[in-house]
Amino acid sequence: MASKAELRPGRTAAKAAPLYLQLVQALKDEIVRGVYPVGGLLPTEEELCERFRVSRYTVREALRRLRDDRLVASRQGAGTVVIGPGQSGSYVHEVGSINDLIAFAVGARFQIESTAMVKADAGLAERLGCKPGDEWLAVSGFRYAAENDRPVCFAEVFINAEFAGVGRLLQRHRGPIFELIEDMYGESVAEVHQELSARPVPASLAERLEVGAGETAIEVHRVYDLASGKTAQVVFNLHPADRFRYAMTMRRVKG
Repeated sequence: MASKAELRPGRTAAKAAPLYLQLVQALKDEIVRGVYPVGGLLPTEEELCERFRVSRYTVREALRRLRDDRLVASRQGAGTVVIGPGQSGSYVHEVGSINDLIAFAVGARFQIESTAMVKADAGLAERLGCKPGDEWLAVSGFRYAAENDRPVCFAEVFINAEFAGVGRLLQRHRGPIFELIEDMYGESVAEVHQELSARPVPASLAERLEVGAGETAIEVHRVYDLASGKTAQVVFNLHPADRFRYAMTMRRVKG
């Protein structure tokens, strides 16, 4: 059962986000942790008002935002239901924090098809931003939303050889790989650098992604840097463009 909580009212955007956005993040975090699983119900508006000590208007704005993000749906006579990524028309990926990357990893099942130690040649080194000859644990496969058989994306994960020991746990692991690195090696991910770019779907992946060879795809490239300054992993997710929508929230910070 979720415990009582209190949000922090803020006078300026620099001090705290609006209460409804704080409530959105609090509920997202609990959905990620499984407090409210897919198919389960969120508490009623009255219960959320009492628990977080906020107005009904704040709760309704937060629930509206969660519906817009396709994390929940309002069903007549049933309340507010948590839905999986595969239950919306296209795959929506919203990132405002590292916690949202956890939500993506939990919501999109990673079916690993290849795992091998590789030594970066000149081409791979340029792609990863490392030195030629550096070693990585290369993991590749397809991500699927919930029980949907249609892949969300083709995923390549390159794990720093220093942390390659996580490889033996990957087939049984559900969730982000960087959390395994943190748990096993006592490290902490401090920053995630992300780039999005358009590229054609390679012929070798077209059939599995259920698109035509050469069709446009969106490649999401992420570099996970640890607090120690080391790069823990580099990830490439290739999404068919017609099934991917990326959402990002930006706030003005008053100086």
